[in-house]
Amino acid sequence: MSPLPSLFVSHGAPTLILEPVPTRDFLMKLGMSIPKPAAILVMSAHWCTRAPAVSSAARPETVHDFHGFPEALYRMRYPAPGAPDLARRAQALLADAGLPAVADPGQGLDHGAWVPLKLGWPEADVPVAQIAVQPQADPRHHHAIGAALRPLREEGVLLLGSGSFTHNLGALSRGPRVPETPAWASDFVDWTVAGLSAGRIDDLLEYRTRAPHARQNHPTDEHFLPFHFALGAGTPGGAVECLHEGFSFGALAMHAFRFN
Repeated sequence: MSPLPSLFVSHGAPTLILEPVPTRDFLMKLGMSIPKPAAILVMSAHWCTRAPAVSSAARPETVHDFHGFPEALYRMRYPAPGAPDLARRAQALLADAGLPAVADPGQGLDHGAWVPLKLGWPEADVPVAQIAVQPQADPRHHHAIGAALRPLREEGVLLLGSGSFTHNLGALSRGPRVPETPAWASDFVDWTVAGLSAGRIDDLLEYRTRAPHARQNHPTDEHFLPFHFALGAGTPGGAVECLHEGFSFGALAMHAFRFN
């Protein structure tokens, strides 16, 4: 069997799961676009730790880590089984790479994980574990985590990064009219996509100093680090495919990528 790809998706606001928007439609078809995984290991921007960690719950809870949203969201559950064996396997691979990780049996699935999973794998029958983001660490650290876990793809595990291709919430337009995408957001997206196409991995890992308007698009790193995780989990020199593109609220890029 061919290895599964690694994927990066932009998960948007929790209300994405309720709204008839293009990104929701894309995510609803995502699970059908690849073979059914034996398990999924997802790095969500919303589980942040000081050191690498993997969730090892046998039955992870659905975490509603947001406030002030429609009541329907708080009633939603994603009752997928956990993947403690996968967590142990991930720990072993990370230890071999000099990136020791702790197991956390109490960590549930935050909305960065369960929203795209509920859309893409609505049957909730694929075991799921999460791997944490270290916001104080740089893209190279998260790229290395992805590379260390790359062998899992040969074992039928889907490595999924869930974050946001741009993430400046203070610059979003929320009025009734469809807003224009500002040049500072489209310039950043164009630069990053061109870097992927040309294989300029070092530029991408140093995006803070090399990408146009990096700070404006990502005031903090945590929503872009899952992208670097998925990039690292891809085969070096392998094909990269943009699966979905578009903007919400003007400046929130909702792009998704497949790394073969």
